[in-house]
Amino acid sequence: QVQLVESGGGLVQAGGSLRLSCVPSGNINSVNAMGWYRQAPGKQRELVATITSGERTNYADSVKGRFTISRDNAKNTVYLQMNSLKPEDTARYYCNAVGVLSRIYWGQGTQVTVSS
Repeated sequence: QVQLVESGGGLVQAGGSLRLSCVPSGNINSVNAMGWYRQAPGKQRELVATITSGERTNYADSVKGRFTISRDNAKNTVYLQMNSLKPEDTARYYCNAVGVLSRIYWGQGTQVTVSS
């Protein structure tokens, strides 16, 4: 069954923006650190950004200055604001969360496609 649900992906032209959201399922009581990963066809999944419960953030060098990760702790929801999108950002984006007892949760991903 679904653990995390991502939304907000789509097709956008280079230079455009998208905002991704990730919402835990009703079966998840709470989460701690959360993050976004992405995977393009033929490539390994890579870290995009993470955010702790204390809102300390970390970004991949390739997205620094363009992407912003944020969270709403009351809703256990994480967001990824993506600006100045480039074709190389094209990938399926996955949400990740660490829950109680260090349990790991994943979403099924949302596709982001950036055209030239």
